[in-house]
Amino acid sequence: MPHSAHSVEIKVPDIGDFDEVEIIEIPVVEGQSVRAEDPLITLESDKATMDIPAPEDGTIDKLLVTVGQLVSEGTPIALLAATDDDAASTEAQPETEAETESEVETEVAPPLGAAESKEPRGQPPADDAHRPPPTLPPPLPQSGTALPHASPGIRRFARELGAQLSQIRGSGAKGRILKADIKAWVKQQLSGSGRAAGEGGAMGIPPIPPVDFSKFGEVEIVPLSRIAKLSGPHLQRAWLNIPHVTHHDEADITELENFRQSLKAEAEKEGIRITLLCFVVTVLARALKKFPKFNASLHPDGERLIVKKYCNIGIAVDTPQGLVVPVIRAVERKTIFDLAAEMGELSRRARQGKLKSDELQGGCMSISSLGGIGGSAFTPIVNAPEVAILGINRAQMKPHWDGSEFQPRLMLPLDLSYDHRVIDGAEAARFVAFLTKSLGDVRRISL
Repeated sequence: MPHSAHSVEIKVPDIGDFDEVEIIEIPVVEGQSVRAEDPLITLESDKATMDIPAPEDGTIDKLLVTVGQLVSEGTPIALLAATDDDAASTEAQPETEAETESEVETEVAPPLGAAESKEPRGQPPADDAHRPPPTLPPPLPQSGTALPHASPGIRRFARELGAQLSQIRGSGAKGRILKADIKAWVKQQLSGSGRAAGEGGAMGIPPIPPVDFSKFGEVEIVPLSRIAKLSGPHLQRAWLNIPHVTHHDEADITELENFRQSLKAEAEKEGIRITLLCFVVTVLARALKKFPKFNASLHPDGERLIVKKYCNIGIAVDTPQGLVVPVIRAVERKTIFDLAAEMGELSRRARQGKLKSDELQGGCMSISSLGGIGGSAFTPIVNAPEVAILGINRAQMKPHWDGSEFQPRLMLPLDLSYDHRVIDGAEAARFVAFLTKSLGDVRRISL
């Protein structure tokens, strides 16, 4: 049966809660033949890059976007002369897509340098309902609130002045924050009539004075990575708004490490690597079930807790672009081998910048492991709106007194940072005691 050509308008598909995402590469040109799933454009969000593929075979008639352009779900990418008779089925998107796009316009830190006059697509909806924010990593809103509604240029202007968008009420359409709103807020802070320092803002903290380091020798100005630019404000916000306390302890993992080594050959046959982190994730999931306050977020009113009935754990991964935190879902239903396979795959794609947006959201608690590098203790920063984070250091062989003599035991340093508004010291101590006891007796992991 002969093929007929159909002109298909390709649009940006659902990319999660991300909006105004920058195009960093267009690997095709007009007139080029493409196959289904060939990448047409590459987008870079605050945490990962993602390819938008061709929906079917055909020829690129016209490109509708350029490198550096900001796009969202529903933005037309290209016109494709499809060679499949079924191409017409993908030719059109629902007319209401632009309206839907504006309704889900929860922005995740648009890239720097975007035009200040950039306006949202579609008409603003009548109901300004807030969507729950992502729990991924950075930048994230305060617990339970939506990201402030502002254009990329306004966000840049706010960063330059040190303004906290989460504290500013927008006077524009749909509560959009305008430049005048930021100026008014800054003027209010400087006049002393704003909120006091320590009540959610950093305006009361004197800035670090600039230093001309070139006076002392040769220097080089190196720009921060995109992820560092975005995660920095999130970490600062979390540190200023959350009363951090860190509890330190050690777990005797001598028997656990012997058991892990015994699984090595079996794991290699399945093409996976069983790491100590797999066991820590399993134990942490059981601790969250036993201590539900750790599997919660503080309600926006500050008087209630949002307790989660699911168990998703974020694992911080060191990548060439910076730290990212992919989330493993439904941990309590997965075996050690399942976790090893999933963690290996997520880590690989994180380092390649190929994580999907939904793989960076929905975490209940995070783990930051320095075990492959070293150190004996550190203070991880809580990944708000989570209320706790577990730090892991390199295990070391240490002498342990058994009552009659010293025995060599492999000890794993643990660091639990927590939000003191939600968790008190006794609860944190019991939580860590459960972790150390479970990691110290491999049999408990199967209970």
